[in-house]
Amino acid sequence: MKTTRFYVTLVVLMIQQISYAQFRKYSNEFLNIGAGARGLAMASAQVASVSDGTAGYWNPAGLVNVKDNPQLNLMHAEYFAGIGKYDYGSLAIPLKDNKRVLGLSLLRFAVDDIPNTVFLVEADGSINFSNITTFSSADYAFLLSLAQPIKSTGKSKISGGVNAKIIHRKAGDMASAWGFGFDAGIQIVNAKWKIGIMARDVTTTFNAWSFSLPEKMREVFYYTGNDIPSKSTELTAPKLVVGGNYIFKLNKNLNLMAEANFDLTFDGRRNTVISSNVASVDPKLGLEASWKNVFFVRGGINNFQRALDDDDITNTKKVWIYQPAVGAGFRLSNVLIDYAFTNLANQSNPLYTHVFSLKVDLVKKVNKK
Repeated sequence: MKTTRFYVTLVVLMIQQISYAQFRKYSNEFLNIGAGARGLAMASAQVASVSDGTAGYWNPAGLVNVKDNPQLNLMHAEYFAGIGKYDYGSLAIPLKDNKRVLGLSLLRFAVDDIPNTVFLVEADGSINFSNITTFSSADYAFLLSLAQPIKSTGKSKISGGVNAKIIHRKAGDMASAWGFGFDAGIQIVNAKWKIGIMARDVTTTFNAWSFSLPEKMREVFYYTGNDIPSKSTELTAPKLVVGGNYIFKLNKNLNLMAEANFDLTFDGRRNTVISSNVASVDPKLGLEASWKNVFFVRGGINNFQRALDDDDITNTKKVWIYQPAVGAGFRLSNVLIDYAFTNLANQSNPLYTHVFSLKVDLVKKVNKK
């Protein structure tokens, strides 16, 4: 029996994780990875400065800057030596009134070829490796965004935007969920500075899980002392992102942009710079140097946490750790290629990955007479 319990590993843990109906602190975490190599290179400090099609993810209010022509954004990244694959695509479409902008975004994070070892041990206790099968765990999100200007006073402009998002999560043929939620954001833009506010999951996003386990798998769960999952609902708490941005004009061709974002969560104490039972605050800092708006160099840090010092043999001393990122971009006519070198962990235990993204302004052809 102990051997059987040992081999009923990944499938059991995954399904048990989603089998309880409750308010989860890290629900739909794949939606916090980011979108576009520019944003990832700046450590996700984007809520104030984002002004392209990726605004549907960072702050839909920024979509108002996509004017005249539709814009396509594509991104691909792989994590954990290619085990996890993350893809993002968006299409921003200015509407005919040239005031409102419609955004369509699709995100997918998946881990393929996961071993299913539930039936590895036969009834007589023997191990049969031919019983191992594989499955995929995939998370999808579709965002429908709408943005428009709200007010223009002198040199300042205010815009707003909303997201309606549909979420689909799937663990092979055994478990699946559908979810729905809303985001809302605003941007205040001046000649040199910008302010952004984004309310994620503002109405509380929910995922409704259902399970389809064969009878034989249910028997294995029962005899190994594992709970048999049933239908459940997973709730995602609202989160507020507040940020500011300032542009330093170093000379005629060279600009330096600095942005600071603060993620405020209200689902209990977290390991962040400011942590309390009421709210936790997680800062993000990003820089972008641009030359003639053609070549870009970026960097940023985020995910500040207190962790045990690896060099402390007493295992009591704690130090601050953080997550760094760097990147670059190059514009050629209506095409922008961006690159980011990011870290999923922290500077002491790095899990680096390369991220590439493509932005294309779909310029309409002009008929020459």
